[in-house]
Amino acid sequence: MISAEGLKVEFGVKPLFADATFTIADKDRVALVGKNGAGKSTLLKILARQEHPTAGSITMPQDQTVGYLPQVMVLSDETSVREEAQKAFASLTALKERVERLERQMSERTDYESDGYMQLVERYTQEHERLLMMGAESREAELERTLMGLGFLRSDFDRPTREFSGGWRMRIELAKILLERPDVLLLDEPTNHLDIESIQWLEQLLQQWSGAVVLVSHDRAFINNVTNRTLEISCGHIIDYRVKYNEYVVLRRERREQQQRAYENQQKEIQEMRQFIERFRYQATKAVQVQQKVKQLEKIVPIEVDEVDNSAMHLKFPPCLRSGDYPIICDDVRKAYDHIVFDHVNLTIKRGEKVAFVGKNGEGKSTLVKCIMGEIPFEGMLKVGHNVQIGYFAQNQAQLLDESLTVHDTIDRVARGEVRLRINDILGAFMFGGEASDKRVRVLSGGERSRLAMIRLLLEPVNLLILDEPTNHLDMPSKDVLKEAIRAFDGTAIIVSHDREFLDGLVTKVFEFGGGRVREHIGGIYDYLRTKGQEALGAPLSTPEGAAMPNSRNKKSKNQTIEAPTGAVGGASSYAEHKEQQKQLRKAERAVEESEKKISRMEQRLKELDQLFMDPQKASDMTLVMEYTDTKRQLDAEVERWEQLSEDLEQLSQQ
Repeated sequence: MISAEGLKVEFGVKPLFADATFTIADKDRVALVGKNGAGKSTLLKILARQEHPTAGSITMPQDQTVGYLPQVMVLSDETSVREEAQKAFASLTALKERVERLERQMSERTDYESDGYMQLVERYTQEHERLLMMGAESREAELERTLMGLGFLRSDFDRPTREFSGGWRMRIELAKILLERPDVLLLDEPTNHLDIESIQWLEQLLQQWSGAVVLVSHDRAFINNVTNRTLEISCGHIIDYRVKYNEYVVLRRERREQQQRAYENQQKEIQEMRQFIERFRYQATKAVQVQQKVKQLEKIVPIEVDEVDNSAMHLKFPPCLRSGDYPIICDDVRKAYDHIVFDHVNLTIKRGEKVAFVGKNGEGKSTLVKCIMGEIPFEGMLKVGHNVQIGYFAQNQAQLLDESLTVHDTIDRVARGEVRLRINDILGAFMFGGEASDKRVRVLSGGERSRLAMIRLLLEPVNLLILDEPTNHLDMPSKDVLKEAIRAFDGTAIIVSHDREFLDGLVTKVFEFGGGRVREHIGGIYDYLRTKGQEALGAPLSTPEGAAMPNSRNKKSKNQTIEAPTGAVGGASSYAEHKEQQKQLRKAERAVEESEKKISRMEQRLKELDQLFMDPQKASDMTLVMEYTDTKRQLDAEVERWEQLSEDLEQLSQQ
């Protein structure tokens, strides 16, 4: 367990956060959220004991182990992938060497009856049992499973780490941390360089993790699937929401609305007090009441309203020429280096389609994009359609920016028309607000350059967008702005991404790269993932004609007539059926009445809570906020249930 008491961190005049107090229990799955610069990574470093707070303390058991994955790390270039990953077993290796040393000592000695020999045997027994408990025999298999789960092939295990890119080296470091099995995992953007399959593997692992997990991520689907608690850094405070991220978003909005109401009520109360004081300040008969009002005014603690950027940022691509009906046509395209990257690629992308390229890293997604751009040679026929104007975003695009310009000037040079009046808003939406817009490009980090290159692309008149990992350096609000802009884009878009939430509702076709082939899947990203899940389980992807669909057996539609068995003729049978119908009718009536009573009770409780929120001191009470949200959710569900019950009752009454 980790306990934080009164944490305060300040680098300048204004602290990142202050008076932060919270605990993290052994099984907690915590998402750490907040806008960029709020202090998320700093808090992780404090929890990992790599930095110290300005004030306050962190306490945890002495024997508790912590694994920390930073955004940037340095690995040795002198080891292979396997050797680097085996460093996770350093303590196990040392224990194994001690056991082997004790074995040698026992074999060399002959004083079997002496006290010294018996002590040696006892020490050997203890250390050997510890070795067995730590699972020494299964660790090598676990190492291989972990590396393969993170996307490595067996042929990669003995390759030097220096041959891998920064993203793959991050995977090696993540594998080491997971293999160490720490009591607490602290992960800073762990999915940035993972493909969809590796992210799903990591999700499943973290869901079953025996210790605590605290993570920072801008992958909404990932944190929703992994975490059950959300710590938000906002307005210099840390607020604890014991719910998943999606539920936190709803709670946070409701909490701010309640804060706003309480703030307005408080301002009204303050205004009335001041008016009373001003009106009766010089009347002797009211002197006592005036003094009381003055004291009350001094004791009022101002209610803070969370800072939320409510400015609706909508970007729209500038008008461009209409392209041909088929912007991209591939016919038996092949690309090989010392190995075949892909072969027999046949695909057609129609005008206006939004498609995704997915698959493990190294399977050829970016390679085919480079073929389309004409950057590398290939075999086969690849045709770019008539009047196609390509807007291309890749990580190296950031290196093509003019380093002598400021951020604002870089965008000002490509902006046209009314967009020029909104440059500051656009920069703010992509985390270049305030003084950041005056920075020179030469001093920007790699992530900042990528965001700036993305903004430039959004303002260019193109009709075919090709985006290679566009969301790696964007926070959630920025991703939402980009997603909305692409969705409203009239042209064609090819998106290489591992971010499921970003692709969901955006693409209508998925091209899967793997095994030297490119396979087309009609539908969205989750349709594709469901298909992949069925393939993995060996389930049929289509239903034979005439066969029942899953879960449809024995179910009757509302309008289906249930025929009586042949041979049932009037008399007792008819009377029994009538009695059964009456019984079902009374049961349905009672169900409707009970539902109406529940609805009435919940509506009454919501009214009571609304009255409580009028009190400024109770407006920020998270217990009441969560009760209000839960009650409202239950009320909505009960109303739906009441509608269904009423419909069933009406059908029974008509029989």
